[in-house]
Amino acid sequence: MPNTEKYKIDVRPMPQFIPDQSDQENQRYVFTYTVTITNSGAVAAQLVSRHWIITDANNEIQEVRGLGVIGKQPLLQPGESFEYTSGSVLTTPVGTMKGTYQMVAEDGTHFTADIPEFVLAIPRALH
Repeated sequence: MPNTEKYKIDVRPMPQFIPDQSDQENQRYVFTYTVTITNSGAVAAQLVSRHWIITDANNEIQEVRGLGVIGKQPLLQPGESFEYTSGSVLTTPVGTMKGTYQMVAEDGTHFTADIPEFVLAIPRALH
């Protein structure tokens, strides 16, 4: 098990509903999310791949795996951050996303950075 203080990545997602790209009559709800990834550890680390778990209000699950994020595999020095924006389309007005980033530290250690679960919801869908 890697030293969690030496290998520490903080992930902060911020979702947003995009009404002008959504079509509620046809159950198409478009969301973007901006993710800030910060290396809070003591060694440089590269984001190699991602694994997302996207769940809609009907408990339908989509899993997305791939290399990097938005075509990049950022190398983060200690204290450095990387921010990107991506999107997701749901068939329900509410859902959640969570996942992991697979990281490799400059010393060759492989570790995982958790993406905390966050809610995708159209305005006024939740109380």
